[in-house]
Amino acid sequence: MNSLAMLLPFLFWVTSFHVTWGDTHEDFLHCLALYSSNDSNSISKVTYTPCNTSYSSVFQSRMENLRFNTTETPKPVVIVTPTIVLQIQATIYCSQKHSLQIRIRSGGHDFEGLSYVSSTPPFVVIDLTNLRTVTVDVTSKSAWVQSGATLGEIYHGIGVKSRTLAFPAGVCPTVGAGGHFSGGGYGLLLRKYGLAADNIIDAQLIDVNGRILNRASMGEDLFWAIRGGGGNTFGIVIAWKINLVPVPPVVTVFSLSRTLEQNATKLHHRWQHVASLFPEDLTIQLYLKKDGSSQGGNSNTITAFFNALFLGGVDKLLPLVKEGFPELGVTKEDCKEMSWMEAQISFASGFTGNLSTDVLLTNASIFPPKFKGSIDFFTDPVPLAVIEKIWKRIGENVEVVWFILTPFGGRMSEISESSIPYPHRAGILYQMGYIVGWNEGSAETSQRHINWFRRLYSYMTPFASKNPRGAYVNYRDLDLGTNLPGHTSYEKARVWGVKYFKNNFRKLVQVKTAVDPTNYFRNEQSIPPLPA
Repeated sequence: MNSLAMLLPFLFWVTSFHVTWGDTHEDFLHCLALYSSNDSNSISKVTYTPCNTSYSSVFQSRMENLRFNTTETPKPVVIVTPTIVLQIQATIYCSQKHSLQIRIRSGGHDFEGLSYVSSTPPFVVIDLTNLRTVTVDVTSKSAWVQSGATLGEIYHGIGVKSRTLAFPAGVCPTVGAGGHFSGGGYGLLLRKYGLAADNIIDAQLIDVNGRILNRASMGEDLFWAIRGGGGNTFGIVIAWKINLVPVPPVVTVFSLSRTLEQNATKLHHRWQHVASLFPEDLTIQLYLKKDGSSQGGNSNTITAFFNALFLGGVDKLLPLVKEGFPELGVTKEDCKEMSWMEAQISFASGFTGNLSTDVLLTNASIFPPKFKGSIDFFTDPVPLAVIEKIWKRIGENVEVVWFILTPFGGRMSEISESSIPYPHRAGILYQMGYIVGWNEGSAETSQRHINWFRRLYSYMTPFASKNPRGAYVNYRDLDLGTNLPGHTSYEKARVWGVKYFKNNFRKLVQVKTAVDPTNYFRNEQSIPPLPA
C-alpha cells in the first residue's frame, strides 16, 4: 500500500489533469469516476446523493447522536463509502477541485457530530464503514486495524486468536477505531498500559496531496500528532498498527450497584481517595446513572455502579479490595473469572451474563438517542457536601444522566505529558465524563437538557482541574469555543486548544502548518495552521 510504484501514477494524474468541472453533483461524481480508474459502475456503488433512495439510511447508519438529524441540520451533498484507498484519494482531489469540505466518519460517535455534519456547507462525508479489516499477528504481538473497524471488532479479532493478548481501549463496542485512536482512547487497561494512542506503533495516512504515508515517510512529528491530536485535521488515517499487550489467561470482573439508601454518596466520596492508589492491575470505574426516559423524565432513581477489571484471579483481587476499599463490601460471589475478551463482552452488555461474542459485533448503540457531554479532570477529591449536591442535581427533571468516573494513577502517571498530544497524566486522580440524554424530539426539550448540562458544568468549575481546566477531544464540547466559518485563528483556537492539549497545542499547530498549510482538512475544532 505504501510503495512508490503505486503512488507515482496517482501524482502524475494530479499534475496533468486540467479539465475544469462545474459544481454539480454530476460533475463531482464524474470526477470521482475518472479518478477511480474510470470505473463509473464501481464508484456509483459507493456514492450516495440526496437523489438516492438509500441516502438517508446511509447517512443515519453510523449517526450516534440524533440531535444532529433534524430538518435544519446541514446534510452532505455526497456520501462516499469507499472500498479501496484509490476512492479516498479521488474524493480528496475532487472535493478540493469543487470547493467541498470533507468530513470523515468511522464510528460516528463524535459528541458534536463533526464526523458527519458541517456548519459550512457544501461538504462531503467519507464514511469508512467498508474499511474495517482487523489483522492480528500473534507472533509479533501486533495488529493492523483499518479505521472503520469498531472496538468490538478489534477485541473479537484479538480474542479469537489469543487469551493472553489485549489492547487498551474503550468499553463501548460500536466506537470506531479512527476517531477513538486519533483522540487518545481510554479504557479499563489505562492504569496498566496507558491509552490506545500510547500503543500505536505505525499508521497509514492519506495527506492533503493524496499521498499514502506510513510512519517512516510521514516523519515522527506527524506520527506524534495523529495519535491524540484529533481526527479530520492532518489527513485521513486509513489504518493503524497497534501494539498488543499481555494479559493473564484469567481476569476477574465485578459490578456492584448501590443506591442512595445503600450509602452510595459516601462510597462515591471514598472511591475518590482510593481508586487511583490500587495496583495498576486493578481498575474500578464508577458510573452514576439515572434513566427516567421510560417515566417521562420524572424518575428520581439514581444508581452508582462500581465496575472493576482485575488482571488476575479472584483470590488475589479480594485481599486488595478488602484492604483498600473495605466499605464497598466485595465478596467472592460478586466476582466472575473469565478471559479478557469475555470481560469486554461483560462490560459492553452491562453485566447481563450474556457472554456471546455477538455483543462485540453488534451495531446497537448504548448511547441515548440524543445527548450532550463533556469531561473534567480532578486533582483533588470533591468534598462530600458537593457530591451530595451532585446527586441532587442528577435527580432533577432530565431523562438520562450518566457520570463516568475513571481512576488514573499507575501507568498514566508515568507517561510524559508530551509523549503524545493527550497531556492529562501525572497528578490527575480521575476523570469524570458527563452525559445528559433525552428521547423526545422537540427543540424545546433539547434546549432544556442542554441548559441543564451547562449549569452542571458551570457548577463543577471550582472543583475541576485549573490553568487550564482540562478537556478531552474525544468528549468534544463546542461550548469550549469554535473556529470561525471559513477561517481559523491561532489565538481563538488556543482558547479551547490548550484545554484539550495544554502545552502540546503549539506543536500541533506547527505540524498542521507543515503538512496542511492551506487548512483544507478542518472542522469547527480542528487544529489551525499559522498564517503564511
